[in-house]
Amino acid sequence: MIKPHGSEQLNPLYIRDEQRRAALMSEAERLPSLVLNSAAAANVVMLGGGYFNPLTGFMHLADALSVAETMHTTDGLFWPVPVLNLTSDSTVQVGDRLALRDPNVDGNPIIALMHVAGVDQLSEQHVESMAEQIFGTLDPEHPGVATFTSLGNIALSGPIDVLSFSYFQADFPNTFETAYEIREHIAQRGWETVVAFQTRNPMHLAHEELCRMAMERLNADGCIVHMLLGKLKPGDIPAEVRDASIRKMVELYFPPNSVMVSGYGFDMLYAGPREAVLHAVFRQNMGATHLIVGRDHAGVGDYYGPFDAQTIFDDRVPADALDIAIFKADHTAWSKKLDKVVMMREAPDHEKDDFIVLSGTKVRDMLGQGIAPPVEFSRPEVAQILMDYYQSIDS
Repeated sequence: MIKPHGSEQLNPLYIRDEQRRAALMSEAERLPSLVLNSAAAANVVMLGGGYFNPLTGFMHLADALSVAETMHTTDGLFWPVPVLNLTSDSTVQVGDRLALRDPNVDGNPIIALMHVAGVDQLSEQHVESMAEQIFGTLDPEHPGVATFTSLGNIALSGPIDVLSFSYFQADFPNTFETAYEIREHIAQRGWETVVAFQTRNPMHLAHEELCRMAMERLNADGCIVHMLLGKLKPGDIPAEVRDASIRKMVELYFPPNSVMVSGYGFDMLYAGPREAVLHAVFRQNMGATHLIVGRDHAGVGDYYGPFDAQTIFDDRVPADALDIAIFKADHTAWSKKLDKVVMMREAPDHEKDDFIVLSGTKVRDMLGQGIAPPVEFSRPEVAQILMDYYQSIDS
């Protein structure tokens, strides 16, 4: 199986030994505590699950600035996005043992225990410099920029012991999985070549066919549809609706045991190219050998070029930085000429009107009115689940 990033073995930070976890939880209850912001809590979940291997905790300022500028930590580890615990709490000191509390669960239960190795004050220039390098813009309308610049100007760094996976296990018991659990499933299935498909949206026919194309062209043993389960921007479809629609598609339209449906607990960054590289890192950590990167991967609005998330792997990622390979995909759509879904770049004799392409706004309007998109765009069973959702919020 493909090695994890940066180490021979995966080192998840979740304390799986029940007795040790109980002892640490007991200790944490007696310690000073900090309620995290959602971004930091999501980082805890990803560190706990092994997705952020080989990191052992939150980065200090020097590492964060280096990662933002060069995509390497100060000691040379390739890493695309800073992993920070930002706060406005000025009472924390170096050497503190700190109970980290979950902002996304009622009562703010303890999610991790942290040894504070560093407390760094961020200047406005630090924050803006990192934001511009991560997101490619300082536009406050960009949802990632708006979040990042509001998290606080004190960075708490140091190792953590993760004691909980927040709400993800309770809310998504059949979908949320850690990187080490996915590795175990891949090994049990005997898969060697494994394609990962990232999604924060429901999957329409073009997405389904893109997974099928990648599997066929790579002679893959299987595909993992890996959906984001954390916080999104307003207007995005809730995770439980996406989960139901994707599972229905896989159940009806893929051969048994060829596709795994799974999810991870992270908040969307909307960082376009940088987030695509982060996706590659943690897909390697979960055991995938290939990641599909398509048009506008992890983007939002018009902040990124349609294929920036592909070219970054050629322009900014050193050849030896990652073991996972990128399957570069074009926009896929139904060809009226060929009577099937194709990648647009592979149909040079087609004009715009030869494809069935619907905007997201048009599709949402149709679903909200109880009108199923054409079968060349969406499977009817998937469309029904989405129609039920949109009509429930409009009623």
